[in-house]
Amino acid sequence: MATNILVTKIWSFCDTLRDDGLGYGDYLEQLTYLLFLKMADENKEQYSIPKGCDWQVLKLDSHIVETYEEVLKKLSKSGGMLNKIFAGALNKIHDSVKLKKLIKLIDEEDWTSKEFDVKGEIYESLLQKNAENSGAGQYFTPRAVITAMVECIQPKPKETISDPSCGTGGFFLGALNFLNKQKLTKSDSDFLKFETFHGWEIEKSTARLCLMNLFLHGVGDLKETPEIEVKDSLKRGEKGEVEDSEKVNIILANPPFGVSSSDIPTINLKQSKKDGYFLRKDFWVTTSNKQLAFLQHIVTMLKEGGRAAVVLPDNVLFEGGAGETIRKKLLENTNLHTILRLPTGIFYAQGVKANVLFFDKKRATKINATKEIWYYDYRTNVRHTPKKNPLRFEDLSDFIECFSAENKKKREETWSDENENGRWRKYTYKELLARDKTNLDIFWLKDASLIDLDNLPEPEILLDEIIENIESALVSFKSIKESIE
Repeated sequence: MATNILVTKIWSFCDTLRDDGLGYGDYLEQLTYLLFLKMADENKEQYSIPKGCDWQVLKLDSHIVETYEEVLKKLSKSGGMLNKIFAGALNKIHDSVKLKKLIKLIDEEDWTSKEFDVKGEIYESLLQKNAENSGAGQYFTPRAVITAMVECIQPKPKETISDPSCGTGGFFLGALNFLNKQKLTKSDSDFLKFETFHGWEIEKSTARLCLMNLFLHGVGDLKETPEIEVKDSLKRGEKGEVEDSEKVNIILANPPFGVSSSDIPTINLKQSKKDGYFLRKDFWVTTSNKQLAFLQHIVTMLKEGGRAAVVLPDNVLFEGGAGETIRKKLLENTNLHTILRLPTGIFYAQGVKANVLFFDKKRATKINATKEIWYYDYRTNVRHTPKKNPLRFEDLSDFIECFSAENKKKREETWSDENENGRWRKYTYKELLARDKTNLDIFWLKDASLIDLDNLPEPEILLDEIIENIESALVSFKSIKESIE
């Protein structure tokens, strides 16, 4: 059965369960448990499930609800990956007829013997559907963007990869797909399976989905798991800093947007003792702006020579106060060599205007590490929507070619005085520093819809743009209010 048909079949059953008050996230979580047990049943030699907790027990037991609840309880106390996936697991499907139907739906498929990775494909599709419908869409990074970021970063075997706000593990899977296409030794494969990935996720249920997602793609086993910590990665305990042993080669991330709703990281030891604050002595400046805090954190997490690709909203490029300080420090301490301006309409949450910042950590010297920033404007005169005209990997192929990961010295601008429509343009450190507040929010292309009045976009597109601009403005005003406070 084609993946999309199978996804539709399984997802449509969610509508039946919604009548019982089961949300999309809850449904996905129950699917996680059941899919895991079905796959373990298909690979009995590889996965040893505790007695009385296997798929056949669920399939055949007439007291299905009680049995399922008992199975979840036993598995949560089984240790290893089982403990991590099933910790605190609760049954949310209390109608025995509906639970049996879902088990039957899953039982009809052989999940691990397909020619392609059907389990991973389906799981990712379900995660995407959950993002579309649950309001968490601004954090769900489109696969095309992830793949492009990974193609530019080019992970190598035995490099460590982190995401301080890993969600369901999308960036890890992007890196995994890239690495699996390379010629790996047994030592490389073992490292990839057990030591490559380290993530943090503040929501326990989302961390569970991330672990399951990685497991379905061959990372970890029932005894050893990738490090997915359920906690706020910004908090570093009494020392208030990232230790050398924790630093990594690569960071791929899309940190949460907005003003912090939890405690605020501060560089001031006295302030850190107060309620609502915690110490980060390795930061440049105190800020309650989440993405500015995460940007500082990501720099501290990188080893010398490490590299990062991070999705960040526009306000990071122009905001004053802490934002200006951080931009200047970023240009001094890292080689911020590339900024990809992403189009609007690619996230499920409207009004999100974002960029991908690519930078390398350099040894601290008195000379600024950034000599120039190369911009690729894939926003002006570009229109995408998540459903009708989604962003595809092919849409970013020109950017990847311009990026020239193999040899950045070969980069050539496509913009010139003769070609004002070129999307690839560089600005020197001196030019950037001369801009008010070191503003990195740069555009040079003319918006065609503002010029050609005879060929305006469809009304629906214009309305979408108006909504996006209003919502984006609200985010900016919140940031301004925060900086004033």
